[in-house]
Amino acid sequence: MPANPHRQKWQTLLERVLIGPGATPALLRQQAADDRGLAGATGAYVHQVHVDALRTTDEQVDALRSSYSEDQIFELTVAAATGAGRDRLDKVLALLAEQERA
Repeated sequence: MPANPHRQKWQTLLERVLIGPGATPALLRQQAADDRGLAGATGAYVHQVHVDALRTTDEQVDALRSSYSEDQIFELTVAAATGAGRDRLDKVLALLAEQERA
């Protein structure tokens, strides 16, 4: 299978979202992207964004407001959504590569 022509653009996006400057620490954004290592309301919210973002609730966001600013909640959401997108893209590309080998 030829190299994905969008791979570098995707990598740049990931770096900016997960490593670049932000209101939240890079490690927290990376954990949100990977849906790992986060407990309590933060972990529940991030997991919901990963599995079914349309079903996140106002209550879930409200529960984060005691610990995070609006900018930080936004960054957590973007990091989680970006990580979920990355995971889905990787699965699709692996399936395509598998089909091409068959």
